[in-house]
Amino acid sequence: MASFYDYSVQDRKGNEVKMADFAGKVVLVVNTATGCGFTPQYEPLEKMYEDLHEKGLEILDIPCNQFAGQTPGTDDEIHDFCTLHYNTQFPQMHKSNVNNNPETGEEELPLYTYLKSQKTFEGFGKGPKAMAMSVMLKKIDKDYKSNSKIKWNFTKFLVDRQGNVVARFEPTANMDDVRAAVEAQL
Repeated sequence: MASFYDYSVQDRKGNEVKMADFAGKVVLVVNTATGCGFTPQYEPLEKMYEDLHEKGLEILDIPCNQFAGQTPGTDDEIHDFCTLHYNTQFPQMHKSNVNNNPETGEEELPLYTYLKSQKTFEGFGKGPKAMAMSVMLKKIDKDYKSNSKIKWNFTKFLVDRQGNVVARFEPTANMDDVRAAVEAQL
């Protein structure tokens, strides 16, 4: 059976980044966007990285343009935006797909196939953002509640020091809760 450490992705310069290089670390994998209502989550993500990187946290930023085209631009343009507006220091990967798109033939990163097989969608929670996401998703994917697809930008997967996917956070999750879960793994 495959494990988290069997996968790799490309960084923004096209170099292979092996998940095995993160063995013994806590990893937060995030599909991001530069023009999304959730883009301000870069700020608490960067703060978490600054505070917890020395304790073993790695954040893998995987830009994705599959959700309303909210990540236009090249990898370098995305990187420039993130460093200029949020002073991000965690590694940014090559812009990639996180879901298969049968209409265009685009395939998702195998890493995301694995992550979704380990932690499926469990809902958006409660509150106005959760309600808004539910209403929007019903229009896009009537079956959204019962499939493991990534629903939107800033979905996060938490991987423990042994490579186990221990949590999935939808973009509506409170970032304090995400941080608390990360700290519990450190």
